[in-house]
Amino acid sequence: MRKKLALALTGVATLFALTACGGGNAAAPSASQSGDAAAPIVVKVGASPIPHAQILEYIDENLAAKAGIDLDITEIDDYQTPNIALADKTLDANFFQTQAYLDDQMKTKGYKFEPGAGVHVEPLTAFSKQFKDVASVTEGTTVLLNNDPVNQLRGLRVLETAGLLTGLEEGDSALTLTDNATKNPKKLTFQEVNSEQVPKFYQEDPKIGLAIINGNYIVAAKLNPEEIIAQEAAVNNPNANFLTWRAGEKTEGITKLEELLHSDEVRDYIKSTWTDGSVLPAF
Repeated sequence: MRKKLALALTGVATLFALTACGGGNAAAPSASQSGDAAAPIVVKVGASPIPHAQILEYIDENLAAKAGIDLDITEIDDYQTPNIALADKTLDANFFQTQAYLDDQMKTKGYKFEPGAGVHVEPLTAFSKQFKDVASVTEGTTVLLNNDPVNQLRGLRVLETAGLLTGLEEGDSALTLTDNATKNPKKLTFQEVNSEQVPKFYQEDPKIGLAIINGNYIVAAKLNPEEIIAQEAAVNNPNANFLTWRAGEKTEGITKLEELLHSDEVRDYIKSTWTDGSVLPAF
């Protein structure tokens, strides 16, 4: 089953418990139960809509029953809610983040989570409606970035690889680069918004000369691939996305899902679905 969640708050699990099944007393299936095709284990997973939830839906419709699990998939549009919902046990697992982002979340929010192995990479990509290539980017161009510190530095490194920035270090950000003539020789100016808003601002604001956009939002916004002027390399990319669960709670259902996420069928599905290279298998 696949549904959409716009916002999850601490305590929402209680609300779900009160409203499920008309408020009856029957216990809902959980990821800790043992299951088979006749009585599958229900695994509640929160995921970004594309490609994460789409990959999970493929598994649910084609592979899960044989493995003895049933996925209860919740689509979540932002990058904060999935970990909040995992921490308060609304979810059994989530599927949306990279190692750097998870490390930052655990450090700043105190979460105790464990990651699975990388499933796929969504290369960060630089789009422009004003310039046909990196060489034509002019001095003072406005660059639109994700305001999340981890993904922002990752996006800045795309610009560094393309030759627009130089000498980046851990901790660098739009703020530290604004007046740094050494690292920012073209005197690029920066605008920051939430990751899910980047495609909208890029498409609607003519002042944006360059935008660094997360792969899943590229697909969802159906951006023009002819506007790509730089892209993060996929080979040996440390930013693979993976399944995440609470530390010490890798249940049978989660174990089976983790295995399916790394199956030949899922690898082939990713390759055949995102033929434009916006999503690449990481295994």
